[in-house]
Amino acid sequence: MVFGFLKSAHDAHTLGLNHVGQLIQECGYQAVIATMKEAKALDFIDRPGSWPILRDWIISHRITHLGLSYRLDPHQGLELFQRLIYSLDHDPLLSSSRGAKIKKLFFAGLPPACELVNNKFGRRVITFQGDESPRETLLRLGIPERFIPRAIKEGAVYDEIRLDFGTKLINQEKHLNLKPFPLLSYPEFGTRQDHLLKRLEAARQAGRLPLFRAHGGPYLPEREKALSLFSEWLKKLASTGWLDIVSIGSSQLSQSHFGQPWDDLPNGGGVPYNSELELKAIWEDAQPMLVRAYSATNRIPQVAQILEKSLNMAWHALSLWWFNQLDGRGPLSLREGLSQHWETIKYIATVNKPYEPNTPHHFAFRGSDDLTYVVSTYLAAKAAKQLGVKYLVIQNMLNTPRSTWGVRDLIKGRTLLRLLKDLAGPEFRLIYQPRAGIDYFSPDLTKARAQLAAVTALMQDMEPNNPHSPEIIHVVSYSEAQFLATPDIINESIQITRAALQSYPQFREREGLREFILHPTIQEQTEEFYLEARRYIEEMEKTIPRLYSPEGFYKIFDQGYFPVPYLWGKREVFRRAANWNTRLIDGGIFLVDERGRPMSLAQRIARIKSISSLTGD
Repeated sequence: MVFGFLKSAHDAHTLGLNHVGQLIQECGYQAVIATMKEAKALDFIDRPGSWPILRDWIISHRITHLGLSYRLDPHQGLELFQRLIYSLDHDPLLSSSRGAKIKKLFFAGLPPACELVNNKFGRRVITFQGDESPRETLLRLGIPERFIPRAIKEGAVYDEIRLDFGTKLINQEKHLNLKPFPLLSYPEFGTRQDHLLKRLEAARQAGRLPLFRAHGGPYLPEREKALSLFSEWLKKLASTGWLDIVSIGSSQLSQSHFGQPWDDLPNGGGVPYNSELELKAIWEDAQPMLVRAYSATNRIPQVAQILEKSLNMAWHALSLWWFNQLDGRGPLSLREGLSQHWETIKYIATVNKPYEPNTPHHFAFRGSDDLTYVVSTYLAAKAAKQLGVKYLVIQNMLNTPRSTWGVRDLIKGRTLLRLLKDLAGPEFRLIYQPRAGIDYFSPDLTKARAQLAAVTALMQDMEPNNPHSPEIIHVVSYSEAQFLATPDIINESIQITRAALQSYPQFREREGLREFILHPTIQEQTEEFYLEARRYIEEMEKTIPRLYSPEGFYKIFDQGYFPVPYLWGKREVFRRAANWNTRLIDGGIFLVDERGRPMSLAQRIARIKSISSLTGD
């Protein structure tokens, strides 16, 4: 059996495909992930020359089991899959009438897309909705049980216990009995002088930490209707009182073309604000919630000033190496983006607002290892401190990728916090904000509710001896895998999170989990990981001139210190960053050599230096 997996060039979801491929390889079978060349050929499969590219890819890799992943519009997904199957059936080298080189067909997508595919093709195609466990995925792909490694089957016991906690909590409907907290009371509350630090302090004194932040915004094709509906949503969220901080789900055009004519430019979804007046209206509708919006992807410092003036931003977030030509999310080159981000951070410091390096999970989305996750955050934080920022919001995305284990999240998260605490002091305050992973939730909404409670428990286990941790929770709504969250779903998601925060400590003591999460083995692995991260940071500080500068951050990426094996854009330009391999090992993501063996830090550094010496860097 040789497995081949395709996706559309328009679908940014690559992480799941790559990790399914790794699971297959751990069972001793070959898995091939199509490149951008095949993805573009798939999108234009009816054009002359496209099908031969796909046919040659299938034949050259001797693929026998073929799958398509498409997590965008269900009807477009079905249409694309139909065209693929039509081409297979009418190709003299691959058609079933001539020996059926393709033995099995798979489709992965959102539940409505899977339903359409099932109705059209029946048992001929095996569908995946995205909430299958690693073992279930492998069995449905046709991997015999005896070839599935024991670690895959048994390694996530801690996760299963927390999910059992979440399932019971949802079944008992404990969250439905909760009421919103009374409004906080301090002079600046809900005014233009309000500030995240003032709200955190008031919440601490009232005994009602953490604050809850959520991302929201409808998508409608007509701009005025979308803004009008968002206004209604904000007023409802503000009046019901569950949410403390609203993050505007900004349209991509709002990020790339703010204040400019949009004409017929395609809108990738989100809230389509395009003027200061519209932003000020959003702030008014949202009161007394704190408000924030995505940063721009062009003219970043100028738009940051407009956002601050119009929204009194709760905090600003910048992705540094991302939201540019590398990921197709913005028009700037990497150098241009870093330079503009630097100027923006300086501005953030002058207005005394918190800053969030929205960085590590974007590396994780591109296949980076756990070491890159924590070290990239540290470098971003230290750069911000040097530029005068006084408050750092640490967003830690758990369950990323979805196949990782909670135990590894504890090791990674505790290492991240310890590294950043090395920077903390009276002039540099840390604010911890965990969240669930972007592809963590099941399309089954009952299961997704339980998962939300389970990941909340993981957040509490990160610093079990700190009663004030976390100070903020980014509540990812349980409907994430199905549809955009409405105000009612956002509010219910906060209710579930609060119920889990109240109930889990007793469950943890009853089940003996405190001893588990503080087990010496976990402590030792955390210490080892911290020391490894410190050595890597010291190596970069010693090797890269003016490390904490736009040019220094460019060199880090260009020379391959932060591997991104799933990078699609600019792979040839940044081949030293892209030409690495990572694998899921014991619930974490590790850098591996050509034979799939974990690389030591010394091997990693030696490889970077050897390539740099060859290129003259």
